[in-house]
Amino acid sequence: MWIPSNNKYGVAIHNWHGDVRYGLALDVGDSVDIVEECRHWFRGSCPRKSRAVGIFPKTYIHIKDLSKIDPVVAECTQVLREWSEIWKRLYVDREAYKFQTLRKVMYSILDSRRELLSATMTQDQTTELQMVVVSKIDWGNRKLGLDLVPRVGPLAVDPHSIGIVKLYNVHVSSADNAKASSSRGTLRRKIQRKILSHHLYFCMRDFGHRIGGDDAEVYFFLYDGNRMRPVSERFLVKISKDGFSNYIEKLHSNCTVFTDLGAADLNEELHLVAVVMRVGKIIQSDSMKKTEKNNSSSMIGPTYRRPYGVGVLSLADICQFDSSLEQQSSEEREFNFKLYQSEEKDFHLLPELIIKKSSGKYSPIQPGNQSTQGIVVSLKLLHGGLVQARKEQPLLFQGTTITRKMGFPDVIMPGDVRNDLFLTLERAEFERGGKNTGKNILVTVVVLDVTGNVLTDCLWGASGMDALPQYRSMILYHQNAPSWNEMLRLSVPIDKFSTAHVRFEFRHCSTREKSEPKLFAFSFARLMDTSGATLGDGLHELYVYKCEDPAKLQPANYLRLQCRPRDAQAKVDCSGCFSRSSKEVFVLRSLLCSTKLTQNADLLSLLQWRAHPETIQDSLTGVLRLNDEELVKFLQDVLDALFAMFSNEEGNSTQHSGLVFHVLVSIFSLLQSNKFQHFRPVMNEYIENHFAAALVYKGLITSVEHMAVFMTKAEHPDPFQKCFGSLEYIFKLLIQSRRLFARATGGQYEDSFRRDLHSLFTALNGMLAVPSYDVIIPTQEALLNSTGVVLEQLKDTLPAPELGMLARNMLDAIPRGAPIRLIQAKLQAVKDLVSGELFHEDDSRTVVLSVACKHLRMHLSRRDELRLCAEILSEILSQLFELQREQREKITNTLQHDLDSLCKNILGILIRTISIIMEGSNPNLPQLVACLLGLLQLLDETHYKRYWDELTPNKDPRDLKDFLSKSLLVYEELLTQDWLVFPTDWLIMKLAANDVMRKSLEEFAKPLVYRFLGPQAFDSQLWWSYFSLAVTFLTQPSLQLEQYREPKRLKILHSHGDMRVLMGFQILSMWSQLGEQKLHFIPSMVGPFLEVTLVPEPALRKATLSVFYDMMQCEQAARGSFRLVESELIDKLDLLISENKGDDEYRELFSTMEHLSLVLLEKVRTENPSWKDAGTAFIASVTRLLERLLDYRSVMQGEENRDKRMTCTVNLLNFYKNEINRKEMYLRYIYKLHNLHLQAENYTEAGYTLKLYASMLSWDRETQSFAPFDNSGQPEWQRKERLYHEILKYFDKGKCWEKGIPLCKELAQLYETRRFDYNKLSDILILEAKFFQNILTQLRPEPEYFRVGFYGMGLPLFVRNKQFVYRGLEYERIGAFTQRLQTEFPSAQILANNSPPEASILNAPEQYIQISNVRPVGDAQALKTAMVPVPEKIARFYEVNDVTRFIYDRPMYKGPIDKDNEFKSLWIERTTLDITSPLPGILRWFEVKHKSVQELTPVEYACEIINNAGKELADLIVQYRRDPKRNINPFSMRLQGTIDANVMGGISKYQEAFFSEQFLKSPQGAGQQANVQRLKVLILEQIQILEQALELHGQLAPAGVQPLHNRLLERFSQLKQSLSGMGRLKRQPSESIVNTPLPPLPTEQRAAATAAGAGGGTVAGAGLVHQQANANYVYELDEIYTRPGDTLRPVEAMNSYQTLSKESLSIVLPPVEQADAPPVPHRPRSQNFVTAGVNGGGSIDSPEVPPKRQPMSSSSNAPPLPPRGITPDKRASNPMIFNDFGAGHASDAAARRHSAQQQHGQKYSVVDISFDDPEADQQPHSLPPNLQEAGNHLSVCFAPNDFRDSGISTTSSRELNQLNNLSEESASLSMSTVHHREHCRISSNGSLDMHMHAGGMNIPQRDSSTSSFDVEDIPVPPPPIPPKSLGVTANGLGPILTTSDEAHSPNTHASLNHSINNHNHHSHNNQQPQQQQPQPQPPQQLNGDGAGDGYSSPQQQLLANGRAPGPAPVPAPVAVEAAVSHPHDGGTF
Repeated sequence: MWIPSNNKYGVAIHNWHGDVRYGLALDVGDSVDIVEECRHWFRGSCPRKSRAVGIFPKTYIHIKDLSKIDPVVAECTQVLREWSEIWKRLYVDREAYKFQTLRKVMYSILDSRRELLSATMTQDQTTELQMVVVSKIDWGNRKLGLDLVPRVGPLAVDPHSIGIVKLYNVHVSSADNAKASSSRGTLRRKIQRKILSHHLYFCMRDFGHRIGGDDAEVYFFLYDGNRMRPVSERFLVKISKDGFSNYIEKLHSNCTVFTDLGAADLNEELHLVAVVMRVGKIIQSDSMKKTEKNNSSSMIGPTYRRPYGVGVLSLADICQFDSSLEQQSSEEREFNFKLYQSEEKDFHLLPELIIKKSSGKYSPIQPGNQSTQGIVVSLKLLHGGLVQARKEQPLLFQGTTITRKMGFPDVIMPGDVRNDLFLTLERAEFERGGKNTGKNILVTVVVLDVTGNVLTDCLWGASGMDALPQYRSMILYHQNAPSWNEMLRLSVPIDKFSTAHVRFEFRHCSTREKSEPKLFAFSFARLMDTSGATLGDGLHELYVYKCEDPAKLQPANYLRLQCRPRDAQAKVDCSGCFSRSSKEVFVLRSLLCSTKLTQNADLLSLLQWRAHPETIQDSLTGVLRLNDEELVKFLQDVLDALFAMFSNEEGNSTQHSGLVFHVLVSIFSLLQSNKFQHFRPVMNEYIENHFAAALVYKGLITSVEHMAVFMTKAEHPDPFQKCFGSLEYIFKLLIQSRRLFARATGGQYEDSFRRDLHSLFTALNGMLAVPSYDVIIPTQEALLNSTGVVLEQLKDTLPAPELGMLARNMLDAIPRGAPIRLIQAKLQAVKDLVSGELFHEDDSRTVVLSVACKHLRMHLSRRDELRLCAEILSEILSQLFELQREQREKITNTLQHDLDSLCKNILGILIRTISIIMEGSNPNLPQLVACLLGLLQLLDETHYKRYWDELTPNKDPRDLKDFLSKSLLVYEELLTQDWLVFPTDWLIMKLAANDVMRKSLEEFAKPLVYRFLGPQAFDSQLWWSYFSLAVTFLTQPSLQLEQYREPKRLKILHSHGDMRVLMGFQILSMWSQLGEQKLHFIPSMVGPFLEVTLVPEPALRKATLSVFYDMMQCEQAARGSFRLVESELIDKLDLLISENKGDDEYRELFSTMEHLSLVLLEKVRTENPSWKDAGTAFIASVTRLLERLLDYRSVMQGEENRDKRMTCTVNLLNFYKNEINRKEMYLRYIYKLHNLHLQAENYTEAGYTLKLYASMLSWDRETQSFAPFDNSGQPEWQRKERLYHEILKYFDKGKCWEKGIPLCKELAQLYETRRFDYNKLSDILILEAKFFQNILTQLRPEPEYFRVGFYGMGLPLFVRNKQFVYRGLEYERIGAFTQRLQTEFPSAQILANNSPPEASILNAPEQYIQISNVRPVGDAQALKTAMVPVPEKIARFYEVNDVTRFIYDRPMYKGPIDKDNEFKSLWIERTTLDITSPLPGILRWFEVKHKSVQELTPVEYACEIINNAGKELADLIVQYRRDPKRNINPFSMRLQGTIDANVMGGISKYQEAFFSEQFLKSPQGAGQQANVQRLKVLILEQIQILEQALELHGQLAPAGVQPLHNRLLERFSQLKQSLSGMGRLKRQPSESIVNTPLPPLPTEQRAAATAAGAGGGTVAGAGLVHQQANANYVYELDEIYTRPGDTLRPVEAMNSYQTLSKESLSIVLPPVEQADAPPVPHRPRSQNFVTAGVNGGGSIDSPEVPPKRQPMSSSSNAPPLPPRGITPDKRASNPMIFNDFGAGHASDAAARRHSAQQQHGQKYSVVDISFDDPEADQQPHSLPPNLQEAGNHLSVCFAPNDFRDSGISTTSSRELNQLNNLSEESASLSMSTVHHREHCRISSNGSLDMHMHAGGMNIPQRDSSTSSFDVEDIPVPPPPIPPKSLGVTANGLGPILTTSDEAHSPNTHASLNHSINNHNHHSHNNQQPQQQQPQPQPPQQLNGDGAGDGYSSPQQQLLANGRAPGPAPVPAPVAVEAAVSHPHDGGTF
């Protein structure tokens, strides 16, 4: 059985694989959190494996005691885990700087963690390291945007153990620390507290000078460069002559600490001075000789200290110290500095000279060792008191000398005892004494008492040396006026100080060896005068007395003499044995630093006042002027003397009482200063234990009262301020005095004392009530600042009620209109009261609390001084929380009463204040909110109950309702902003606040239920506020635990639980209480309850979902339907998704709604209510809506999802319109879709979208109409008018003018017949005219259409396993479109073939996309009424717009395949797609709703090819008749490609395949008789068209082209002759057929033709009932995409075919595609037969020929001839046929015309056709009139400049549109082959293939041999046959198509894709070398258009010199140029 384990924590000690059910695999070292345990197993989680919970064996786990783990170490571990994830993400995101910085900090924390775990540091070191670590953690958390960790010191606080107010304060201080922290772990935060003392740790590391064999002494001291005087005493380091490193006198002898430096000392002018003295002979050379002589033996004779050099180091760097910073970088830093020397007379000035940089008077001393830099020292600045510094840095002070400051520190501690007298030997002046040279003078200093005894252990020459009995100065060589500037320190015991004196003995030192110094004079100085004052600070000129006999130096002999001028102790008339010269003087400087001695006579006289009562007045006055330090030093003695003078023995005042009180007040105010703050305990100690004046209380009361009364009359407010600022000490003394008196007298005069006190307070109150002005405000402030502490002193003297009364009266005395400063002082006094001792005791707390509440209410209601109010409240609440926690077992009644009082007085006003200031940005709001939460935290159920009773006097609920309303409003505001009152990273604070709020809401619910639920008292607004707030609480971001990382989530769950669950059940509980009142909340509570279901708690979710059933039941019962619930649920679902809830929540919502459906269905079925059917339908509708909403939500973000958003928006739009008829939602999504289109610049679609809205409006209604996102209403007709204008603007931008014209007409009718607004009418008519003009003149790129299939379960639902037809962007080809789609679906794979996908792909978890071109099938209803040919520009629009049907083709083989002639078995599979809405529409794509497939037989397919080729040549005839001035080159090339082309081989293949009896009798030929006949007719028709063309060409051809024309006539004659034997055509005379006049067109047939042209020319077909879908088809292999414009035209069958008459030949041209062709006889191929002709699937790269249309206009200009593969024919890419989809009629003439244009590259080869035609010998007739008239209407623009060689522009929109239609391989064609592509090909019959690019065919430049040679005369050996796998013939143009079986046969090369493509690109290179032509021949070129469908017609495969080509499949990437031209089409070449 599993039992909870109470948060055990363990570590895996062995790897465990977790190979049991529910096992959790662990690696050794993994930490585990254990939740439960049983006998042998633990259950828990591993932080390394997020969200994984499992079991593991106990034996593998070592349990760690969490209590013994350093909390900082544990925090380090947790932080490093959390940061590591972020660190990895920074690496992935390439945030290099952050990555590197975070790594450094993490390594640093790891090192610190290791140190902490080692446990080898002292406690202080550990604490310091912990502070550094947490500082780094706080820095990192702040930089990474993680949560703030509130901490006290280094430890994080437990939010449950402290009140929320204190938690807020900790957060504030922690936030400040975090902002001030750095990655190095130091703090830069400024705080109020100032560090007043600093110390400088010093260590000399090296001495780089060797002083010529002598020892050296280095004296270091600090020096003030401003005042040019030492700051500290000297510190000595001795240097042995062997060098610094060899001399260690004692450990740490080279280290010291310069102590007690103040902030003023640490300035830029602080220097470290090193004075180096040589210790040896007077003359250094003597020392060196002696050393050499004695070698290592010791030096004989006396040694002296001689000046050597001085070094100065500036400490400006180390003193860059901000005294307000809490923590400083205190690294030890190393410095080095040089030594300088000067003349000996200037040696004492050398430090000053160096600092002043007077470089002329000194020179540097070069160190003996070049590698060193003079003196090397290290320094470190320490902070705080000396005791604190010793504690923080114990190692630095271990054995280190202390070097004292010359003066007192800034802070004088009471325990400091110091008695130092610093003497400086300044200088002396001596007479020469008759010698020429000066003396070498040595000064010896000794300290003696009166008797002449030397005082030992009291003289130091420097710190770092032992105490000396005497001190010997340095010697200046031959100086009678030496200046030593040497400092000594005397520490004479106090008892000997008064009798001691210092003697200075002057001796001359000879340079001779062994001679001792000779005494010649002395001076002396007394240390204290007779009054007890010590030697004064400053310079003292001492008399020099001559004495050569040391024996005479007895104190008795010279102490009677004057030691200096004005020596009061000397006996003036005394004439001793010592003489002195007035010229000789010795100057001494002294400085006293003593806590026991004074130099002040006034102070001494005060202390001795009884001896000299007459001087008391002067002494007191003098004391007022005293130095602070002097007073404090003798504080106790001074106070005793003052109190003795203050009153006499009876307690009455004396004449000096006033002045004494004045002095007392001065002393008390002195103790308030920072310098003496540490003396306050000394004062308290004095009062409690040493104060003995029992009678002074009367005088003190009287004095204070007197000051209060006379305050307003004072001239100088200073004494009054000092007095009232010192009331603390005055009252302490007063009360102690009264206590002593009461103790002595048994409590006499107690009532009198109380009366006096009340009288005093009355005076004080009166003083506060005085109208304030500038002079007295500081005094009043001083009184208020002392109030708290004064009342505290009285707590043992007066009872609590009296204290409260005194406090209340004093605070109330301040008038309401007092100045702000006084108000602030008052509130500060209140704060002092609530934070003082009075608040800690039950009796007094109640009184203080009532006073505080009164003033808090006053200021909160006025909303002034909110900061102080918040601080007071914080203090009160913190104290009460601590008390409550202490009394957790049993809370006293007093505390309960206080809480009630606080709640009653503060809660309401506090909530009201917060609600008002929340509207602004008040800086005090966060603290006030914290106070509100702190107050709520303290209240329990009983407090609330009493408060509710308080708010409902006489059962009137208005106050209670008002309070609840305001409270809920404040809560709502706080939660709606997600606790914005607190910084975003205060998560712990927010969680604690939520916990408090949730508990208070539980209490707020009770009055709702008990007081506001009854029939009479029910308040729906209050209940609604509660529900709304509760839901806001549930959904606030900080409680959405799913968004947090796993460790953080678990931590929150452990500490607070999931508060959403508790609140959710609270909501359900309240709902269940409503009973009959539920109807008030239907449907308004639908949305809130829906949000409750987002909480991932199954029990809560299930309970909440049942509420929906409850709502439906309630509404059904009350209103007869649940329409409101249904509507609201749908609205809220939509809103929830639109608000973009988080992903996790979103998934939860999906499962929630599924669950909702299940729950509701279950209840509906089980309980079987009357509304069962409606409920079931509603649930189904909601489910469908949810699917659409979820689709929409998944694509709401990201530019790449814009198209998906459009689809989802349309799905929702249709749902709201069709399924639930929600107009407002429908309109909202219309505008969303409109905005998406505008972002994508889909202006046409934006117009269609707005048209949806406009269609809902009427011109007749005047009612106000409101659009979504637009609150300004308009009459409905105005709204519609405005929409129409917007739509027209979009249609204009989208160049969809045809759609704008009906709107213009509608608006014109409105303005003309209804509104009669002719101004607007004229504007709209002008716009309409502009639209018409634009249609004819503006260039409009035609879009391409793509079929896209989305397959696989990984795709979104709205596209999964569906097909769509997309309308491409402008100039967008399939390559660009594919890339765009891949961007939108980056995970999808593009399928490489167009076969229907298999089931495995449909069900795969991946994403697959299949893309191919489709061709639109136009149905131009607008043109059906045309009575004349429709202009090209007009007709083209309807071919590619308003389309719902699209087709695409795939080649296939049936039956046995003849390797020599594959046409026999080549079938075409044609797929027709119908989409849901016409394109363009509200989207650029629509789903395919219907798909049908039909097959074309080989003969039908052949008919299409021949037919389409004829149409293109007919179109050219129309164009050139309409515009004879067009460039003739395209016409010439087309004719040459048709007539002079070796295509008879292609015709022969058709003849061989289809014109035999064998074929008609075979299964393939069954039922194909009509089609075979039609094929024959189509071939014969080529002759008729060519005759017309040649006639026209002869008329138009200039002289330069006439040779070509003549050759064409000759070749045409040969063609006809080749057919004469079989076709019974009459041979023409030698002259050209074009010269023969044509007979007139029969009238009845002309009418028929015209009718056929106008009416669409549809004739019933014989074999193509369903094949008239489009004139341009895409034929695809399975492996490729189809491309537009690269396929064959379908051939429409004629109704019948009997015989071919000349009438039919002349007029049959428009419907020629409907005729059945006769069989085609075989014609032998020419010798030079070359593959050319039309490709298998569409037009060949050739000059663009506008299609011939009878009802449409032709183009006046020749369209451009694009380079092969670069700008294929756009019109050929996007053709359309206007077709009625219903009947089996053939296309109209326009379709035929377009078909001809599509196949404009097809060559018409007239072969010998054998059939009976009695009229075949007659002359051919002219073109029908409708064809001729069409020439007047066709117009194609071209640019006049870039003609290539053909003179044809390449700027036509159609060529440009085709640019993207290349595969990537063809688009990347190397430029080296481009020039070949620009040449024409020679077709198979020797003529030019004019469908190919004519760039290289500059007709005038062709030589005669090129233009007129007979290809049959050139013998060319047949080229070799390439392998089948290549699919090419010997000349590079073999068949490319094969069956799927062959495509996978072993012969098929694996890399066909590449080889075919390569062949296509370089066919001309392959051809010429193989043919070995001696003269240039235009290379055979491949068809770019025809390749787009990936299919090559078999006609192309029958051309290569009669060889049967090997079949090969065409892979997808060569779609543009893989197919070769068809030689069989017999048409345009």
